[in-house]
Amino acid sequence: MPVNVYFREAEEMPELEWVALQKCRGKILDIGAGAGSHALVLQQMGHEITALDSSPKAAEIMKLRGVKKIIRQDFFDLPDPGLLPVEAGSFDTLLLMMNGIGLAGTLEGLRHFFAQARKLISPGGQLLFDSSDIAYLYEGKIPEMDNYYGEILYQYEYRKQRSDWFGWLFIDKNKLAEIACEEGWSTKLLFEDGYDQYLVSCELLSSGRPL
Repeated sequence: MPVNVYFREAEEMPELEWVALQKCRGKILDIGAGAGSHALVLQQMGHEITALDSSPKAAEIMKLRGVKKIIRQDFFDLPDPGLLPVEAGSFDTLLLMMNGIGLAGTLEGLRHFFAQARKLISPGGQLLFDSSDIAYLYEGKIPEMDNYYGEILYQYEYRKQRSDWFGWLFIDKNKLAEIACEEGWSTKLLFEDGYDQYLVSCELLSSGRPL
């Protein structure tokens, strides 16, 4: 992943991301904000945006770049009134760009994500995120395996420094819609880029699912 991708200016962002930014509304939580490029654009657009990232260095960089509201915390640890200025039902839009939904790691983790998002989203609020169907990696012939083919293990390396291995999820549209519905969310396809990448919004179904 080229480092400059994380420091893109507004005009360098692909159409999918612009569609997502235009769909943001109300109080926004940018989950896995990284270097803060999307948060900065939303700030410039006049939105009330909070950037969330668990990395101390990412938080430091975002502050240096001018992001005004930053929370350094793991998404799955929110809300915690004893530690953070975040209340249940605080946000109208939960935004995850650059396949940020991958933080779920697995299909089971995605269910956990939806349960966690329910605690943070306001009535009528929305999730906005992109993902990819990586079936193309198998040239249309997905081998038999114990886990879902979009559950990937990653390791980053930069200047001979390596991260620990971590799980990352890429999910196809049908499987996403299936799990979202089972967890009490509706999904709407907003954009496809022709390269197996897509953008969706999710909202809580009126009947919902018991907590």
